This record gives sequence, structure tokens and C-alpha cells, in this order.
Amino acid sequence: PLTAYDALARFLRSLGVADRDIPVDEEERAARFRSLLDGRRMLIVLDNAATTEQVRLLLPGTPSCVVLVTSRDSLAGLVARDGARRLELDLLPATDATALLRALIGARAEADPPATAALAGHCARLPLALRVAAELATARPALPLAELVDELADEQRRLDLLDAGGDPRTAVRAVFSWSYQHLPADAADAFRLVSLHPGPDFDVHAVAALAGTTVEHAAGLLRKLAQGHLIQAADPGRYTMHDLLSAYARHLASTAPGAERQAALAHVLGYYLATAAAAMDALVPAEQEYRPHVPLPAAPLPLVADPAAARAWLDSERDVLVRIAGYVASHGAPEHAMRLSAILQRYLLAGHYLDAVVIHKHACSAARQVGDRATEAYVLERLGVVCNRLGRYQEGAGCLKQALGLFREIGDRRGEGLTLTSLAGAERRYSCYPKAAALGHQALGLFLEIGDRLGEALARMEIGVAEWQQGGYRQAGFHFERARILYHAAGDTSNEAHALSNLGMINELLGRYPQASENLQRALAVFRLLGQREGEASTLTDLGSVACRQGQYADAASYQEQALALSREIGERTGEAESLNGLGEVLLAAGQPERAREQHAAALTLANEIGEKHEQARARNGLGAALLAAGQPERAHEQHAAALTLANEIGATPQAHRALAGLAAAG
Repeated sequence: PLTAYDALARFLRSLGVADRDIPVDEEERAARFRSLLDGRRMLIVLDNAATTEQVRLLLPGTPSCVVLVTSRDSLAGLVARDGARRLELDLLPATDATALLRALIGARAEADPPATAALAGHCARLPLALRVAAELATARPALPLAELVDELADEQRRLDLLDAGGDPRTAVRAVFSWSYQHLPADAADAFRLVSLHPGPDFDVHAVAALAGTTVEHAAGLLRKLAQGHLIQAADPGRYTMHDLLSAYARHLASTAPGAERQAALAHVLGYYLATAAAAMDALVPAEQEYRPHVPLPAAPLPLVADPAAARAWLDSERDVLVRIAGYVASHGAPEHAMRLSAILQRYLLAGHYLDAVVIHKHACSAARQVGDRATEAYVLERLGVVCNRLGRYQEGAGCLKQALGLFREIGDRRGEGLTLTSLAGAERRYSCYPKAAALGHQALGLFLEIGDRLGEALARMEIGVAEWQQGGYRQAGFHFERARILYHAAGDTSNEAHALSNLGMINELLGRYPQASENLQRALAVFRLLGQREGEASTLTDLGSVACRQGQYADAASYQEQALALSREIGERTGEAESLNGLGEVLLAAGQPERAREQHAAALTLANEIGEKHEQARARNGLGAALLAAGQPERAHEQHAAALTLANEIGATPQAHRALAGLAAAG
């Protein structure tokens, strides 16, 4: 079942809310949903609701919207408290039920109307039961329909499922049982086992892992189950199971020995961990030694050896992996949740921030369950980085400070260095560049001391950005080039592209435009190949800046608009503010001060909301320049003065110089 919490996230995305704007709190999500629907005319369908509580938070609370809830429960609370009107949907009329059987079975049903009517009655005239029964009849063409009807009647009597009230759901179970008994033994085993799968859907490799068989054999089992309508196709190559069938299959599985169920679950969880690890080894081979070792399972793994295949698998299985993290954290396998967090971190940082929060929080809970303080510290560091990407700086800083304390307690020097680097990034984003540089140098000293070359590169990247924003372009370039060399030696293509992108910006600021464009285009190609959307968005923003400096305003605007759309899609709030400011600067250079003001105003609102002071200063400088171009020097003076205060506060020397120039121009 989908929780109200998850359903609200899906609704908000459908209504155009970016991930970074979806609240963490359930009540806040519901309030945002209601505010977005206020005054709009919409039909909301909540299908197959289990309880009143599952749907109450999804009600819009506005008379212009209509909600249709379907359920096998009467949901009396919705009628009593929320003003719902109940519409009883009866069974299919007898004529429609028999017509459906005639359409599905064909000539035998046409030739024997009494048997067809009896079969419809035994199926309680429910569409799912009718389709399953019809498929079984079709699969046994030599047997008269009347004999099949007698078989089903015997099955119902044997199970003693039909009570005096004739509950239709008991008839469905009888049909399922009848169909299940006619499955080959291996398909019957697979039917029971797929109900144990913890995700929302599954593919042939997962079934092979559950059943302990080959992919080819599992594909045949899936075909048999699908032909019998015991499972149904979802996306290409993926399957789901109707909830009534799933409940029936779980009941059957519960009668099997516990060791058998546990072994099947262990196999499929091991399969997902091993494939995720193999996929990340293909995407980021340089960090393989830092990810937890996962033994190869007996189950065959899909081909994920090249980056494109690895990313495709991770994308298709992301919902399953998120669900597994929650399942294992609460079902006695906390080590799986902790491993998933470590394995998937770099993939999740490619723009899957809300999923990252869920997985890391499950991992943190699992680490605390077993008292693993080292793992808890690493998970807190990852969670802090993700929160910063979402613009939740206070929450991120809190996680990072907890992690730093734990690492120092247990004497983990590498973890301490990683966290200092992440804290440098947090300080750079919302507080103070000199402090960010100092934290980066602390981390660099640690990494040099322990000989961690990837850590050294990471620290140099943070130091470089802090130096860049303080106007130390050549020093920044030195650190970026050193980081690029280290990443190249380690085979870390993704981070090498980040270093290249930063070098491109330094070359732009030093007036080396052809070299800057070459750096940025090389980085962009890598990010697109690897599916690194955050890196792609950042590089597009930088390309827009280079094009603007060369007077190529149409190209510059196009780059900024692409970057803006990507940043909004992945929830990269700082990136969004940067693109808005970049677009404002392009429009002003192109002689459109009014449109430039709109973009800078939007950037300022967002930067204020997330506490990003550099983009606040940049936006105010942009507003000042646009106001001056529009003939409003007094208002321009106010904006540049505010920008100067902010720039001095965080040590952003270039923005301070720009503000001073703006103040002089405004008079």
C-alpha cells in the first residue's frame, strides 16, 4: 500500500512542485497540496484505499474539486466526518459476467450456457476471478466446461470458504486456489515467492534470485504466471501482482518453513546489494575501495559493466531500492540498510535528493539499532551533504556536526576529513568563505597526513571554490588543476569533470574564453554520458556566463534556461538561484533591464529562503545594475549598498568590488 506521505509527494510532483520544495513533514505536505488545489477544478482518484486514515490527508478541502475513492472497505469515517457519499458498486450483472466469459473462453462457453452461468456464479461475478478462471479454462481446451465448473465447486467446498452470507472475497480465494493447484510445481513455487518481494514491482532477475534458478527459467515462470493472470505486466520487463493475489500468495508462503522464506529473502536482498555495488563500480570505479564489500550472490546479475547500463539499472530499480531500505531496517536486516546507504551515495547525489534522504535516514536508524557508531557517523555525513543540496542548511549543518563529533570520538581520521570538507561546503554556501577555506585546509592536512589522495582532491576542490569566490583566481586554479590530476590518476571521471568545469570558470575570469569553453564542453560531455544532472546543470550555467562575456547573448540565455530547468527538476536550489542570476545578467547585457530585474528578484527571493548569501549579494548587485539602467539611481544605490554588506560579511571580494563600482555609478 502507498502511504499518504508518499502519495502526497507524487501529487505535489504532478502539480509541478520540485523535489526540493516538497516538505519533509506529512502535515506540511498535506497543507501544500490543499493550497495548490484551492480554487482549481480537479478530479482526484484514490484507488483501492485500505483505510480512512490512508486517504484523509489526500482530501483537497475545496468545493471546486471532486474526489473518487474506491475501496473494499465501507470507509465509514469518510462518510461520518468528511461528508463523503457512498456508492455501493455491486457485482457484475449476470448477463455481463457471462458475456465476459464468452468473450474470453469462446465456443465452449457459447455452447454450454448453463455451465457458463454456473462458472460466473462460482466466480462471484468479480472481474478478476472471472479472468483467472477463464484463462484456466482456455488452457485446458479438451475438458468440457461443465467438468471445470464441478472442479471449482469441489474446491470451494473443500476449502469451506463460502460462509452463509456468501462473501464474494471468499469466492475469489477459491478461484485463486483452483488456478494455483493447476500450476506446474516450479510456477507454483514462484507464485508464492514473488509475494515476498519487498518492492512495488520486480523483474526476471529478482525472480531468479528468489527462486534460486536461472534467468531463462525465471522468464518462463513469469510467462506462465502472466498467462494465468496471476501477475500482470507493468513497464517493459517488469511485473506487479494484484493486491488480492499478493495476499493469497503470502498466505501460501506463510505455510512454508520459515527457513525457506528467509533463504529466498536473503537471496533477493543479496542480489540487489550486489547489483547496486557492481553498478556503482562501473559508474565510479575510483571509490570502489571505500564502498562496503558485498559478496557475489548465487543469483545471476544483469549486465551493468558499462556506465550507461549501470545507470539504466539504477534508474529502473530506484523505487525498489528505496523500499528495500525501509523494509530491511525494520525487518531484522539493518546491515543491508547501512550498506545500501554507502553504496548508493554518489548515484543519489546525481539529483535524487529526496530518495537519498529516505535511504540515509533508514540507514541511520539501522546503525543506531545495532550500536554501530562508525556507520552512523558516515551516514550522518552523507545526510548532511544531501540536506545542503536541498537548501536545508541548518539541518545539514546539524548532521555534519554530529558526524564530526562521532568521528573524533572513535578516531576515524578519514571520516573526520570528509566531514570537515562537507562542512567547508556548507560554510561556503551560506556563511563565510574565509571560514570555508580554513575548514578545507584542515581537511587537506588530514588527508595529506594519512595519504588519502581522493580525499586530498576533494579538499582542494572546496578550497579552490572558496578562494575563487574571494577573488583568488590563480590560487583557485592551482587547487582545481591539482584535484583534476589526482582524479584522473584515480580514474574518477565524474569528479575530474567537476574539476574541469571549475577550471573553465577560472579561465573565463582570467579572460581565456576559448580555453574556458573547451574545459566546460569537455565536462558537459562527461556529465551527460554519466547522467550526472547536477554537474550538467552547473556546467550549463558556466557556459552561459562565458557566452555572455563574449557577447553571444542568445546562446548565453539558452544555456541558462537549460540549467534552470535542470536545477528545478532535481531540486538543486543553489543551482536554481545561480541560473536565475545568470539569466538576469544575460538579459541586462542584452539591453533588457526590466526582464533582468524579474530574474534577479526571483533569485533574491530563493536565495533569501535558503540562506545562500553569495547569491543574495549577486542578486542585489544585479538588481542595482538593472535599476540604474532603467534610470532609478537611488533605488540602485540601495541594492548595491545591501550587496556590499552581504559580500563583506561572507568575504566575497568580487561581489564587494562589483557593489562598490555600482555605488560609484549610482552616485
